[in-house]
Amino acid sequence: MRALAAHFNTLLFKRRPWNVQSRNFSSFNGKAADEASLEQEAERKIGWLLKLSFLSVLSLHGYSYMGDNLMHQSVSLLHVKDPLFKRMGASRLARFAIDDQRRMKIVEIGGAQELLNMLGSARDERTQKEALKALSALSKSDEAVKALHNAGAISVIKSTPDTFEDAEIGVYKSNLLKRFQDLRYDISS
Repeated sequence: MRALAAHFNTLLFKRRPWNVQSRNFSSFNGKAADEASLEQEAERKIGWLLKLSFLSVLSLHGYSYMGDNLMHQSVSLLHVKDPLFKRMGASRLARFAIDDQRRMKIVEIGGAQELLNMLGSARDERTQKEALKALSALSKSDEAVKALHNAGAISVIKSTPDTFEDAEIGVYKSNLLKRFQDLRYDISS
C-alpha cells in the first residue's frame, strides 16, 4: 500500500499545475530544450535505423523461405489447362532461375519437365515463347542442361515451329540448341 501511495505521489507532484505559466529566467532552460530536441531527433533516426535493419534481416530470411514456396506454386501453375496461368508460372520460373542452386531446385521439383510438357502442348506463340524463355534461363546451368537432355528437351525444342510474328521464339530455340551443342550433346536426333 505504501509503495502504491509513493508512486501516486511521484505522479501527482511531477505535473505542473494547469494555470501556472512556465517562466524561463535563465539560459539553462534553452540549452535543455536544445538537448531534448537533439535527443528526440537522435532517437527518431536510430529508430529508423533499427527498423530498416530489422526489415532487411527479415526480408533476407523470409525471401529464402518464400522463394521455395513460390517455386512450388509456379510449377503448380504449369499443371493448369489455361495458357495464361501456364505463362505466368513459366515467367515466374524464369525470374527465379538466377543462380545454379535455384535452377537445380526448379529441376528437382519437376519444373523442367513441366516446362517441356508445356512447350510440347502449347497452341499459341506466347505460351511457347514463355516456355522457351524459362528453359533458356534454366539452361545456364550445366547440370540443368543435362537434366533437360535426359528429359528429351532437344526433340521438343526442335519440334516447336518457327514463326514470323515473334522472332524471339527462333532466338530462344537457337540459343537452347547451341547450348546443348556446346556441352557436346547430339542435337541431330
